[in-house]
Amino acid sequence: MVRLDSKVPSGPLETKWDRHRFTEKLVSPNNKQAIKIIVVGTGLAGASAASTLGQLGYHVDCFCFHDSPRRAHSIAAQGGINAAKNYQDDGDSIARLFYDTVKGGDFRSREANVYRLAQVSTQIIDQCVALGVPFAREYGGQLANRSFGGVQVSRTFYCRGQTGQQLLLGAYSALCWQIERGQVVMHPRTEMLDLIVVDGHARGIVVRDLISGRLDVHVAQAVVLATGGYSNIFYLSTNATGSNVTATYRAWKEGAAFANPCFTQIHPTAIPPSEEHQAKLTLMSESLRNDGRMWVPKRAGDSRAPEQILESERDYFLERRYPRFGNLVPRDVASRAVKTVCDEGCGVGPGGHGVYLDFAEVIEREGLGLVRERYGNLFEMYQRITGEDAYKAPMRIYPAPHYTMGGLWVDYNLMSTIPGLFVVGEANFADHGANRLGASSLMQGLADGYFILPYTIGHYLATTKSAPITRDHPDARAAVERVTIRSTKLLQGNGTRTAASFHRALGHIMWNACGMARRRAGLHHALQTIPPLRHDFWRQVAIPGSGETFNQQLEYAGRVADFLEFAELLCHDALHREESCGAHFREEHQTPDGEPIRDDERFAYVAAWEYQPDGTPILHKEPLVFEFVKPAMRNYQ
Repeated sequence: MVRLDSKVPSGPLETKWDRHRFTEKLVSPNNKQAIKIIVVGTGLAGASAASTLGQLGYHVDCFCFHDSPRRAHSIAAQGGINAAKNYQDDGDSIARLFYDTVKGGDFRSREANVYRLAQVSTQIIDQCVALGVPFAREYGGQLANRSFGGVQVSRTFYCRGQTGQQLLLGAYSALCWQIERGQVVMHPRTEMLDLIVVDGHARGIVVRDLISGRLDVHVAQAVVLATGGYSNIFYLSTNATGSNVTATYRAWKEGAAFANPCFTQIHPTAIPPSEEHQAKLTLMSESLRNDGRMWVPKRAGDSRAPEQILESERDYFLERRYPRFGNLVPRDVASRAVKTVCDEGCGVGPGGHGVYLDFAEVIEREGLGLVRERYGNLFEMYQRITGEDAYKAPMRIYPAPHYTMGGLWVDYNLMSTIPGLFVVGEANFADHGANRLGASSLMQGLADGYFILPYTIGHYLATTKSAPITRDHPDARAAVERVTIRSTKLLQGNGTRTAASFHRALGHIMWNACGMARRRAGLHHALQTIPPLRHDFWRQVAIPGSGETFNQQLEYAGRVADFLEFAELLCHDALHREESCGAHFREEHQTPDGEPIRDDERFAYVAAWEYQPDGTPILHKEPLVFEFVKPAMRNYQ
């Protein structure tokens, strides 16, 4: 039975984290040498956690399914990382970053977690500078800032359009130091396929060597999941094609509650899909909305080239609807606005699925050189993909699945409902509520890995007596058997369809029923459609080769099989939440002018779902209590 205890400390918000750290039990340096911790994932959260734990003296086994930790999807983040440094002297503060994040998440996150995130944000920048991250600087040498959606200050630090790459290289350098010292053992090309739970505690994982196909068991005193989000459930997303839900879904089936799975973010600025068999979408950084203006023709069905449409014939719809924030409204607000104008027939490009992001005004005002300096690599990437020069004609963009605010439920210590299983970064639900503000994912990943987990995991290890276990422990053997049975079943199919065809079909169902807009009828239809699709998958999927060798089709099919099960949980969560909040937009709950209607009386809680092998998952509720920020209707107008 799942029991939710957030373990949020009492007392003033500003001192919760400092007092909590002081009361946490510590592990002595000598005892750390006898403790092993497993970290799964090497993105910003995983790499920073593994390197810091290694530096503290723990022995760390770190796993990734890439050939190098540097290939984690964090490298694709473009725009920047938030921190309440107030270098621009524009009124920013820890309290303002806290408020903006709670409000941006539509009041569906824990106050204590968000305030802690805002507190440690300032330390993150100092840490990254010390690691050599080449943040952009002003002429005088001071670190530069720019604005992102949903705020009215400039708090985002950036490395042109390559911030994620540079931050990951910094974390990777720290990780390499610990590998050289022997504190971290790296296991590349290795995928976690199941969690080992012994006497109710997470004690290890079952992995598959992606080169040899061999299954192996690794045991430890604690397990950390830093495996990212599940946006690829929509098939087309801005995520890397390898991103998946398998690790967190396996943990859910072993007893970890899954929180708010329907909170999935649609990013407003991605390059629209160009053909049916496309396998991925490409993000265009939110930072572009600092200077780019989004518009469509005022007349529906206007197919003229953009340079032929007069200024008076253009609808700058974000500036019209939200004059206070203009083009820098939060992502969920901007995405719905784009969908609205496209649904009204004013969209541009093939099928009318696109709007213009125009830089003509800033180029005329500040010069081509300055725009190249700020966004040059993004414009180059756009031209390589589309063949169009965004310096001369507006970009065409459309919303795309991007980030998942839902994830495994964790308490204030980042521990799941399975003792000893810690979850960091995008894999947990903790900080962003129903919508993440831009440039906050990198902040959360590094906050969890560098500054939060190293304290809280120590308390668990200091207060938990873990008897030594071996790799042939009965619970480990049972986990290996589960993986073996599943792989064998996948390989026994004699069908003619690829796993990708089923993934594409699932993505179509999920985008229509549970994408930018959701309706009760559509969600019911999805819940009726997914089980037959999953049944067909197991009968008709064709996977060549065997499981005892290099087999990428088997890898992919296993991830698709998990998506086909997890999709039902996502739809159940969206169906039960009869309100519109953040990125969860139920069309039955909106104002006459299309703004969301939140229901704080009935739904001011975290929805944490418990796995049931033979039925509908059980809903548990963690009430959200707002002591310091009064929930109100978000107004960006």
